[in-house]
Amino acid sequence: MQRRQFLRIATAATSAGLLAKTQSASAQSLAGRQIRLIVPFPAGGPTDIVARPLAQMLADALKATVVIDNRAGAGGSIGAEAVTRSAPDGQTLLMGTVGTQAINPALYRKLPYDTIRGFTPVALVALAPVAVVVHHLAELVALAKRTPGKLNYGSAGAGTPGHLTGEMFKAAAAIDIQHVPYKGSAPAIIDLLGGQIQIMFDPLQSVLSNVQGGRLRALAISSKTRSVALPDLPTIAESGYDGFETTAWWGVFGPAGLTKATTATLAGEIERIVRSDGFRSRLEPLGVIPTMIGGDAFASFEQSELAKWGKAVRDAGVRID
Repeated sequence: MQRRQFLRIATAATSAGLLAKTQSASAQSLAGRQIRLIVPFPAGGPTDIVARPLAQMLADALKATVVIDNRAGAGGSIGAEAVTRSAPDGQTLLMGTVGTQAINPALYRKLPYDTIRGFTPVALVALAPVAVVVHHLAELVALAKRTPGKLNYGSAGAGTPGHLTGEMFKAAAAIDIQHVPYKGSAPAIIDLLGGQIQIMFDPLQSVLSNVQGGRLRALAISSKTRSVALPDLPTIAESGYDGFETTAWWGVFGPAGLTKATTATLAGEIERIVRSDGFRSRLEPLGVIPTMIGGDAFASFEQSELAKWGKAVRDAGVRID
C-alpha cells in the first residue's frame, strides 16, 4: 500500500516537473518573438481599453513584443476570423468579447468561424456591468408604462450587450421602450446628451466620465454586485428585479490547436497580470473589473454565456444577415 502511494506521488511529481519544464520551454519559445493581440474593434473603444494594459504587461512578462492589431468590422467577426486562420503557435491571439464569442453565433446568419471549434480559450481577464443612464429607475418604469412605445433607448448597435440588456430589462419590467441602434457608443452618447433619445444601455466604462461629470445620470448597473467606480449606484437586482444580471466580458483566445503547454504558459502569465495591483489600478477606475478564469473553467464559462446570450438574441428577435 505504501509502495503504491509512493509510486503515485512520484508519478505526480514527475508529471508536474515535466509540465513545468514544458511550460518553461514554451515561455522561452515566445521570448523575443512578436505576438499579435487582435482587438476586433476600433482603437479607443471598450475592448481596446482592456487590451492595451494587458498587452504591455504580457510583453514584459514574456520578454516579447506584443502588438495590438485593431481589426474592426462585422461586430468583431473580422478580427475573430483572422485568429482562426492563424498558426497555433501562440504568436496570434484574440481579445475576445461577449459579442464575438457568445452573441454573434446567434446574431449572424452566416458566421465565418465556430466560437467553440475555432479557438483555444486561454483566460478571462475582465468583466464590466452594463449601465442604465438617465431618469431615476422607478420613475423611468412608471413613465414607460404610462407612455408605452414612446420612450427610446440607445445602444452601441444591434446585438451588443447594451441592446440585449435593454431587451432583457424590458421583459423584466414589463415595459415597452423602442431600441435605437447606433454605430458605436460615442454617437449614442451624443444623442443622449442632446435629448434625441431618453435612455441608454451601455457598458459602464463608456458612460462613466459623463456620469462623474454630471452630464448623465446613472440609474443602475446590470452586474450582481455594485461597482467600485460608483459604489452608491444600485444594481438592477437591488432596484426590484431579483436575479437580473448581465455583464460584458473580455478574454484571451488563441486559434484552435494551441498546445497545452503554450496555453498554460499564457494563462499563467495572464493570471499574474490580472491579479496585479498595476492591472487593477488601470481598469477599476474605469468601471472594469479584473477577473481571472482559466483552463476548463473558462471553456465552461464560455459555453454558459453562449447559451445565455443566444437566448437573449432569440427572445429579442434580432438577426443580422
